[in-house]
Amino acid sequence: MQGARILLVEDDERLAQLVCAALAREGFEVAHCARGDEAPARILDGGFDLVLLDGHLPGKDGFEVLREVRGRFAGRIAMLTARDDDIDQVLGLEGGADDYLAKPVAPRVLLARVRALLRRDAPAPAALRFGPLLIRPEAREVRLNDQPVPLTTAEYDLLAYLAGRAGQVVSRDDIMQALRGLEFDGLDRAIDARISRLRRRIGDDPANPTRIRTVRGQGYLFMPD
Repeated sequence: MQGARILLVEDDERLAQLVCAALAREGFEVAHCARGDEAPARILDGGFDLVLLDGHLPGKDGFEVLREVRGRFAGRIAMLTARDDDIDQVLGLEGGADDYLAKPVAPRVLLARVRALLRRDAPAPAALRFGPLLIRPEAREVRLNDQPVPLTTAEYDLLAYLAGRAGQVVSRDDIMQALRGLEFDGLDRAIDARISRLRRRIGDDPANPTRIRTVRGQGYLFMPD
């Protein structure tokens, strides 16, 4: 994911500079295009992994650009627009956009959504085994002692995120950004409640957990074997 090539198509020069700088700091290779009539050639010839495409551009509308390139561009496309408008969102998603962001968008939220989009193209990891716990990402299947573990989509996503970082402490903010594209406000207890339910599902005693441990003041640690 780090080093992925991103094209920002945005006519607001100040905003473009801020976004490009934020992405570059995270290790992405970023290019900028300011005109819609120049965008199709840049998108199709540039070898980009992701395009952030403004919906309203000089020379050619961003939604027209989307329709023109979608069938020929294999990477991800996220639409950016200043209008928080249902019609714009429908136009973008029906035109083949992979995501839709209404401006202004907080930099950390933008980065979280960019990472999520790029992860969609990454090959699913091999099965993860931790003692009696087996996680098969390709099938989104979890088994405990060879018995299927019923999980909601949110519970599975959380388990896969933690297990994929086994041995690392992850903060609540990390989890919120990765799974929901939001910053942790210090008050939302949804993650804690979901962790508690997840522990019960995988046989990890919530009162004395050994698999998903709470690291006070830092977050959670999924213990490898």
